[in-house]
Amino acid sequence: MKAGIMKVLFIIGDGMADRPLKELDDRTPLEKATTPNMDYVAKNSICGLVDPIAPGIRPGSAPAHLALLGYDPYVYYTGRGPFEAMGNKMKVKTGDVAFRCNFGTVNKRMVVLDRRAGRDLEGLDKLSKALDGMKLKTAPDIKVFFKKATAHRAVLMLRGPEISPKVSDVDSGRTNVKPLVAKPLDGSLEAKVTAKAVNEFVSRAHQIMEKHFVNKKRVKAGKLPANIVLVRGAGVAPKMEAFKDKYGIKFSACVAETTLVKGVASYAGMRIIDVPGATAGLDTDTRAIGMAAVKALSTSEFVLVNVKGTDVAAHDGNFKAKIEMIEKIDEMLGDIWGKISREETYVLITADHTTPISVKDHTADPVPIAISGPMVRVDDVIAFNERVVAKGGLGRIRGLDIMPILMDLLGKAKKFGA
Repeated sequence: MKAGIMKVLFIIGDGMADRPLKELDDRTPLEKATTPNMDYVAKNSICGLVDPIAPGIRPGSAPAHLALLGYDPYVYYTGRGPFEAMGNKMKVKTGDVAFRCNFGTVNKRMVVLDRRAGRDLEGLDKLSKALDGMKLKTAPDIKVFFKKATAHRAVLMLRGPEISPKVSDVDSGRTNVKPLVAKPLDGSLEAKVTAKAVNEFVSRAHQIMEKHFVNKKRVKAGKLPANIVLVRGAGVAPKMEAFKDKYGIKFSACVAETTLVKGVASYAGMRIIDVPGATAGLDTDTRAIGMAAVKALSTSEFVLVNVKGTDVAAHDGNFKAKIEMIEKIDEMLGDIWGKISREETYVLITADHTTPISVKDHTADPVPIAISGPMVRVDDVIAFNERVVAKGGLGRIRGLDIMPILMDLLGKAKKFGA
C-alpha cells in the first residue's frame, strides 16, 4: 500500500446499542460502561444516529450489514442461509438453497428446551459430520450438505433439480414449543419438494443425534444434548457488485467472528481474515481482533471489523456481560488507536442494530455512530452512547447513507450535476 492513500477502519459492535434499564438507573449498558477510548473518538468525530434499514424497521444482521456497506437489503438480501454458507466456506452454486441452522435441545415430547443447546460446543463438529451427506428418501435427487458454523450454528445446503427457497422456517424462535413444520410458501412443485426434504432432514437428524455418543456423553456430564437442528432463513446466492467496482477500493478486508458477517463480506469480494481466539462469544480475544485489523490496514484501504459478544450477551439478557463486552471493545479500540496513522485513516464506530437486554432480540431503535478522520467537521459530542450522539452533526441517517459519506470524505464521490 502506497503512503498517503486514505483508509477506512469500520468497527461494528454487534447489537451494542440498547434501551435504558432500571437496574442501571435508567441508563443503557453503553452509557454505564467505562469507555474512555470510544468517548475520545467521539470527541474528535462527527456523530449521530443510524437507522440501519429505516426508521421503525427491525433489522436482521445480514440486511443490516448489507445496508451499512451500501448494498440495498431489499435488493440483495435473499435469505440468511446463503450468507452463512458462503462465510462457512461452502461452495454455493447457482440454484442451491441454503439455510441457517441452530443446534438445539428438545425433550422426549419434542418440545424445544433450548434453541442453542446451552451454548455448549462439545461434539458439535462430530454431530455435523454425522448429518452431512444424508440420503433423503422423499427426495433422492437432492444432495444434502451440512456443516457446523460459528458457535452453536450450522448451515444446511440442498442441491438438486427441483428445489426452491420458498419454504417456511422450522425454528419458531421460541422455547417451550415444538419445532414448526416446514411448509411451501407458494404453490410450486419445487417448494413442496423442498419443504418435504427439510422436514425429513430435521426428523432423521433428530433420530441420529439422539443416539449419538456425543449426546450420551453430554447428558452423562449433566449438559443439554444437541439433539435437534432448527432450520430457518432459506435463500439462494445473491448477485452482488464487487466492493472494488462499486467504490473504487481495490483492497478491502473483513475481520469478523461469525460466518454470517464473513459471508456478506465474501459476496462483496472482501478478503476474509480469520483470527485465532476470536470465538464470537463472551470469551473472545478482542485484542487479537484489534491487532488483526491493524495489520490488515497495512495492505487494505478498507477494513471491516465486527465483534459479536455484545449481541450474545444481549440475547441472553445479561447486562453485566454486555457491559464487560463493551469495555473489551473499548480496550480493543485503544490498542488500535495508538497504532494507526490518524492523518491517513478514517475510523467509524457503530452497531448493526439495537439488541435491548429487556427484549433479548433486535429492535428498530437507531444506533450511535461516530466518524473521525482528516478534515471531519468535529461537533460538540463528548461521549459515545445512544443519547449523547443524537446532538451530533450527522443527525439521523440511514445505513445506506454511510458509504456515500465515507466516499465523499475519501474524495471518491462523483459530482451530481454540473
